[in-house]
Amino acid sequence: MTTSPTRPLPAVQLRVPTDEDAHAWHRIFRDPDVMEFLGGPAELSFYEEFTARQRLHDARLGFCLWTLLDGDGEVIGFTGAQPWPESKGWGPVGEIEIGWRLGRSAWGRGYAYAAALATLERVRGAGVPEVVAMIDDVNVRSIAVAERLGMTLADRSPVPGGARVARRYALTLQPT
Repeated sequence: MTTSPTRPLPAVQLRVPTDEDAHAWHRIFRDPDVMEFLGGPAELSFYEEFTARQRLHDARLGFCLWTLLDGDGEVIGFTGAQPWPESKGWGPVGEIEIGWRLGRSAWGRGYAYAAALATLERVRGAGVPEVVAMIDDVNVRSIAVAERLGMTLADRSPVPGGARVARRYALTLQPT
């Protein structure tokens, strides 16, 4: 886990999602390019339910997909971890998946990596021994973040209902 010698990591803040964050996520994730690997933009009601679910995860597990804020306190996306749901019917059911999603204005600036590092520290502190990241086979930006974190490619599998393939990256977390 290294940083670029020419560019320090940007400042990031993580917070448990609020009701207002549902509106911010809806706004910044409306961009079809942001949602290219995730089925396209979603309605506000999706984010209202999603932020409520993340608050429950945080209360029960000590971690969730947190709202990601830049150094100025502006919402730029989310990052964090959650159990892979059985309801998906595929993938690493029951494993703890880390993930990140940023609005286009935050791309290429080191925010995903900085936020993922903060996520790893928080889930390690919550006693999680291993995390996975499920990433679309052609999502080179997210693949680069996972590999920079030191995650290793564990396997590849087809995504149900389409021609896409997902990569499962894994990382064992050393206790603090």
